[in-house]
Amino acid sequence: MSRSERSPLLLAGLLAVAGTAHFAAPRQFDHMVPRSLPGTPRAWTYASGAAELALAAGVALPRTRKAAALAAAALFVGVFPANVKMAVDWRHRPAPQRAAALGRLPLQVPLVMWARGVAKGAEGTA
Repeated sequence: MSRSERSPLLLAGLLAVAGTAHFAAPRQFDHMVPRSLPGTPRAWTYASGAAELALAAGVALPRTRKAAALAAAALFVGVFPANVKMAVDWRHRPAPQRAAALGRLPLQVPLVMWARGVAKGAEGTA
């Protein structure tokens, strides 16, 4: 299997694992939800988990790959405020936790670029 064939499946796997984690351990995600959003943090945790699972399925299927990958890129941008909130909230935690929270911030850029690359690679297959 070539790298271009593996990349969408790896992205789908990442989204599936992340989406599943939102349901398996929702408490760890609840605290990341910005307080300015309406509704409960748990509702946002479940909604984002469901979105990640749906995007995983979409990216895995060649017919829906381009649209799902573009939506995944948008999701990665959309969750950035939650990562900022986590970094701010964890600024007084022990160094390894602080480092993990801060490390999530620049990680969004390669995730967005990866999803966009998968979408671009899917243009000829749809």
